[in-house]
Amino acid sequence: MAERDGEPVTAVVTWDVKPGREHDFEEWAEGMHQIAMRHPGHRGATWLRAEGARNRYYTVVNFDGQEHLDEWLGSRERADWLRRLHGIAAERQPQTTGLETWFSLPGESVPPPSKAKMIVVTFLAVYPISLLLNAFVTPLTTSWPVPLKALTFPVILVPLLTLLVMPLLSRAFRRWLYPVGRSHRPAKPGR
Repeated sequence: MAERDGEPVTAVVTWDVKPGREHDFEEWAEGMHQIAMRHPGHRGATWLRAEGARNRYYTVVNFDGQEHLDEWLGSRERADWLRRLHGIAAERQPQTTGLETWFSLPGESVPPPSKAKMIVVTFLAVYPISLLLNAFVTPLTTSWPVPLKALTFPVILVPLLTLLVMPLLSRAFRRWLYPVGRSHRPAKPGR
């Protein structure tokens, strides 16, 4: 068994699906996901479809370390499944590690913020939600079995962080997270 790198990694894959082939792609994605779940170090994957009329999908796949991710990306099983996509979709594959997927869009060429900055912004996101959950939700769950009680926190926290809080905070702290000298990039109007 391969030794873990010690730090979980996340790969974000962008898929451009041919119009009218969305159902075929979604069936393919389910099969690909089933194969990936059996690969060593696989910690889960999320499939997302871009809003609007665009035929773009994203896969956020998590592994326990870079070595297992690299093995999966170069595996024969994955290559076999990718061949099945001919005429259905094309893959683009930028990579990130850790929490930076909350701080940038897939396909961005901007380097991620430092881990210390990501920790600070993530703390600012999690702490107030944790306080609110402990004040208002935890008292309602005192009689629940421990596994169900424990499930309430991630079920509420993860969607709130991913869909609302982290996008807002990453925009609010953008200049601090991504300091750019004036000579490198012109300021955008209204900023």
